[in-house]
Amino acid sequence: MHTPSEILKQYWGFNQFRELQEDIVLSVLAGNDTLALLPTGGGKSICFQVPALCLGKLCIVISPLIALMKDQIENLQKKGIRAGMIASTMQQLEVEILLDRAINKELQFLYVSPERLGTERFKEFLYNCDVGLIAVDEAHCISQWGYDFRPSYLEIAEIRKIKTGVNIIALTATATTEVCNDIEVRLHFKKGKRFKKSFTRSNLAYIVRITENKNGQALNILNKLAGCSVVYVRNRKRTREFSEWLNKQGIVATYYHGGLDGNTRSLRQQMWIDDKVRVMVCTNAFGMGIDKPNVRTVIHLEPSDSLEAYFQEAGRAGRDEKKSWAVLLTDSADKEEMENRFNDQFPGFDLIKSIYNLIGNFLQIPVNAGEMQYYDFDLLEFAKRYQQKPNICLNAIKFIEKEGLFTFIENNYSSSKIIFMVNKEAIYQFEFQHPQYESFIKTIMRSYGGTFHDFVPIKESEIAERAGIHVKEVIEKLNYLDTNGIISYKPFKDKTQLFFNMGRQHPDRLPLSIRNYESKKQNARVRYEKMVQYFSNDKVCRSQQLVSYFGEENPIKCGKCDVCLAKKTSNNDLNKNIEKFILNELKTSALNIKQLLMKINVEEKITLEIIKNMIDEGILNEINGEISIHK
Repeated sequence: MHTPSEILKQYWGFNQFRELQEDIVLSVLAGNDTLALLPTGGGKSICFQVPALCLGKLCIVISPLIALMKDQIENLQKKGIRAGMIASTMQQLEVEILLDRAINKELQFLYVSPERLGTERFKEFLYNCDVGLIAVDEAHCISQWGYDFRPSYLEIAEIRKIKTGVNIIALTATATTEVCNDIEVRLHFKKGKRFKKSFTRSNLAYIVRITENKNGQALNILNKLAGCSVVYVRNRKRTREFSEWLNKQGIVATYYHGGLDGNTRSLRQQMWIDDKVRVMVCTNAFGMGIDKPNVRTVIHLEPSDSLEAYFQEAGRAGRDEKKSWAVLLTDSADKEEMENRFNDQFPGFDLIKSIYNLIGNFLQIPVNAGEMQYYDFDLLEFAKRYQQKPNICLNAIKFIEKEGLFTFIENNYSSSKIIFMVNKEAIYQFEFQHPQYESFIKTIMRSYGGTFHDFVPIKESEIAERAGIHVKEVIEKLNYLDTNGIISYKPFKDKTQLFFNMGRQHPDRLPLSIRNYESKKQNARVRYEKMVQYFSNDKVCRSQQLVSYFGEENPIKCGKCDVCLAKKTSNNDLNKNIEKFILNELKTSALNIKQLLMKINVEEKITLEIIKNMIDEGILNEINGEISIHK
């Protein structure tokens, strides 16, 4: 077995681990159930990927985010590490092929969305697969106190019953002490170890600015502070508007949100990573899995819904450990807007149940039908037909999704895919009977490797260019090959979809939990109030407020946030006034320390420090206990 350091050097090219990483890796390899609490950018993935490679068995990674799974798998594959994922966006044939590869030890990592865990097929797979480690990413999702609780995460405990000898590592970037305790209980930690890196970011200055001109203030910041930046805004329309406004002001910017098609998102993200665009204006759909070290500023034009979300987003600045800034701009309307968003987020349990039933009607799905099926879903058309506010519908859908009834897929992340369903001999036979397809099939084979073993991403435009035909004809030929069983072709979907994890439920027997609803609402209210408290409190160091929220005791003042800087300025003014007073008192005659202290109505410690500094600077003399002005 290779050592962790050898694995780290071989695949990542690093000579040493970051703080706590090696301790976490060694804990996992020692067979401990391990909770790793590392802030955004702290290198969580290495903490399970390195020990899994050391063990040499399959690592099952549970993650709720398709984009994050896709990003990690691509990074592993670039390193020559075999990885695949089972997400709710995949059809059954794709799933079966991947499970077979895992059973045959052709995969080192299998990423799984939590909705898959409770299926009988997945449990059957577990009995037949040699698993070395279970990794739970975004582990706060298992806690009812967490800011993104998902009931489907509770199925992880059932996996442990099947794989009794396999230890588990749980990872999260943002969890309070209460949530950490809950994670360990719900994951049935046995021999447990917890590792927590300090949330203090010594190179990051947290600033809150109260302004009625957020655009102008943001522009001033960007003009003053050079370097790459992320600007978070509340909605999709605002991303485009503010990006266009910045470009008019001479700052190169682009925008990003979940409603853009996958190619556009990837292109804009890469342009920003390559520093071809300075500013990314985005919703909170941007940033997960992005590790760009030289982000100098993260600006929020509106407060986040929670300190967890704000800390993650702000933490994307300064990962290279150089001085960086996280700036939150707030105005007199923000508290009211946050209250409105909170009310929209929890539109009422009965309304949520009604929206679920209306979705079934809208998609014309009979009760008990639709399980494991995809349906194109136009949210705006749905809201218009049933006279509902789109954001109310979206929040209801997100609650239903977290309860596990269906999965909401905004602009499918995956590209078109194909796999050959027959062997080469059968292909030769088909080509003999259909000579017009011989050149086309050979173009596919030459263009894409591995198509006989797994679904492989393709681009119809790329095939068209190489085959010298129109894209429309490529699609027609691919569909014909699919119909004749030569390939399985999964065309890219650019529409929002709903994937039903279970058949449509009867309105009287909906498995939606009012207890979960009320718990989420209560916890969200607490987090909302903590967020308001953060940007309203100008008496306590911003860093102290943040790290205290995450359970750190006696955090030190950062000395660089707006609160600390204001106090420094205030102290400097006070010190200057005391110096003037001392010089005025000593104009006529020397005084001893006691006499000076009696004349100055300021804390003795402060006065003594000022006198000492004035002596050190040669402004005052001290001879035999008498203080006088230096001549």
